[in-house]
Amino acid sequence: MTAPDSRLEVSAVAHPPAAARPWGDVWRRFRRHRMAVVGLGVVTAVALLALVAPVLTRLGLLADPLKLDYNHVDAGPGRGHFLGTDGLGRDLLSRTMYGARISLSIGVLLQVFIVIIGGTIGLLAGYVGGWVDSLLMRLTDAMFAFPDLLFVLVIAAALGPGYWHIFAAVALVNWAFLARLVRGEVLFIKEREYIEAARATGTRGARIVLRHIVPNSLGPVIVTLTFGIPAAIFIEAFLSFVGVGLPPPTPSWGIMINEGYKAIFGYPYHVLVPAVALSLTTLSFHFIGDGLRDAVDPHLTASAS
Repeated sequence: MTAPDSRLEVSAVAHPPAAARPWGDVWRRFRRHRMAVVGLGVVTAVALLALVAPVLTRLGLLADPLKLDYNHVDAGPGRGHFLGTDGLGRDLLSRTMYGARISLSIGVLLQVFIVIIGGTIGLLAGYVGGWVDSLLMRLTDAMFAFPDLLFVLVIAAALGPGYWHIFAAVALVNWAFLARLVRGEVLFIKEREYIEAARATGTRGARIVLRHIVPNSLGPVIVTLTFGIPAAIFIEAFLSFVGVGLPPPTPSWGIMINEGYKAIFGYPYHVLVPAVALSLTTLSFHFIGDGLRDAVDPHLTASAS
């Protein structure tokens, strides 16, 4: 009887129960964070507006963001233009909604690039160890030696304005923190009992990584990526504002703020509309990140209980 019992014990440790990854509990704790729920609602609304913008334009319910209307230059908010027009007669509501498409796509897709770069480096460094770990961590330390925003600005200026150039500039700079985080998680998880039990049952290599290490390290990674989205949105707006991001007349929030800043005292809504959209979106993502951090942090959960 001892052999079957020992096999059952090893199997239970090698394959931790679903409670080890309590995503249902995480969601329940997240919903208790009121500002996080509000932030999720705001981000959802912004995403829906961004998605329906082209449909509304085709139906004639929303103006073309690039259309020049010289009969309504610098028009205030009104029936024809709900949020007014800019100095070239372009509809501010339309440009703001299309700007949300750019900002959200850059913010979210950049995290995919960062996960691919930083996650792979951190996973290799933590799991393989030895000289591979030393080499990859020295490369990561070298990236921390450069000021992030200045390095992004230099790369973006060298590559020139462009959508994919912003991806390259930001992704090449911001993967280092995630790499260190993933490495730390992997070093902690690979010493757990269920990993040792998995090795004892003959599981090796990629199967351990994909079945045990990656799923159990997702919590902190998701929180970090959530905070990375508003940072990427802000960097894109900053680069576009200083003229090395997206080229005009692209309806980017940074470009809109740059163009509206020239007439801020006469027509303050030129700046206020994109600035409020940018602030609400980035602040909402920060609230979501705070809620996720409180929900997945076991120490905060234990102290709350």
